[in-house]
Amino acid sequence: MEVHFTPEIQRKLNDLAEQNGRGSADELVQSVVDGYFDELAQAREMLDSRDDDLNAGLVKPIDGEEFSEKLSRRQSDLLKKHGASMISLAASTTPF
Repeated sequence: MEVHFTPEIQRKLNDLAEQNGRGSADELVQSVVDGYFDELAQAREMLDSRDDDLNAGLVKPIDGEEFSEKLSRRQSDLLKKHGASMISLAASTTPF
């Protein structure tokens, strides 16, 4: 298969291949595509496993809105409890 890139993309690929010690942009692209397919297969495997767990009743699904509300309440509670100390800590560590 032959893939054509714009001159700008080709230049970026050449630069990146050189910076990363790849022999050529072609080798870099092959490596990136190979890595992409590996990651895609891992993601698919993880999603299939999670789906199997849900279907087998091993895990309980969580309602998205309910989760978001609980997370917001937790954040508010933490800010009420530690808010002043967290804000002063953030202000003292911010390099402004």
